[in-house]
Amino acid sequence: MLNGQKIVVVLPAYNASATLEKTFLEIPGDVVDEVVLVDDASQDDTVAVGKRLGIRHIIRHPRNRGYGGNQKSCYAMALELEADIVIMLHPDYQYTPLLITAMSGMIAHGVFPVVLGSRILGKGALKGGMPLYKYVSNRLLTLVQNLLIGQKLSEYHTGYRAYSARVLREIHFERNSDDFIFDNQVLCQIFMKGYEIGEVTCPTKYFSEASSINFKRSLRYGLGVLLVSAGYRLKKWGIWSPAIY
Repeated sequence: MLNGQKIVVVLPAYNASATLEKTFLEIPGDVVDEVVLVDDASQDDTVAVGKRLGIRHIIRHPRNRGYGGNQKSCYAMALELEADIVIMLHPDYQYTPLLITAMSGMIAHGVFPVVLGSRILGKGALKGGMPLYKYVSNRLLTLVQNLLIGQKLSEYHTGYRAYSARVLREIHFERNSDDFIFDNQVLCQIFMKGYEIGEVTCPTKYFSEASSINFKRSLRYGLGVLLVSAGYRLKKWGIWSPAIY
């Protein structure tokens, strides 16, 4: 808890048994009140590891619902637990949990209602092993998104995010895709509500156990991201309103 606000960390997991323990043990227990693990029908023993670690709130999807579908369960549970601040952290140990205190503090003290852990600020992405094609794609997509959305984020594609629960209650995240573009839809919904988003520099690690999508899925994701951003601009112009708003 920070400044009287309850903090819940949500872990959207898929085949994360090899990295879940390292991630969980670095979560600052003096700040975080609850941890929620949502397992998206993993084929390994992610749930068993979570139980061994003593994670109290574990949800297992009987079938794979996708990355966005996983997050929908995460946020629904966090709000049910009456969180004031919700931190979404991948349990693949790609992002350091040690930034949770800083990101939560920015929300708890009213600096920003949403904070992203950015791999692009500084030199963390390439230094941490991000493939060059992913880095270039990230920069190009972010450039186009900023132009369409009218913002200046360093990236829209990080899997490390902190939200005020008030923001999550105001947007319709349940209307979003169950696939990877869920994250970008959430950011567009937040900007559409008039909220500002802060960023902190986040070192990142790329290794065999870290989750990642292949080149073909990346292309599909990139197209989806551009369509989401174009939909935002059309909504702003009063031409068309996508269902997520």
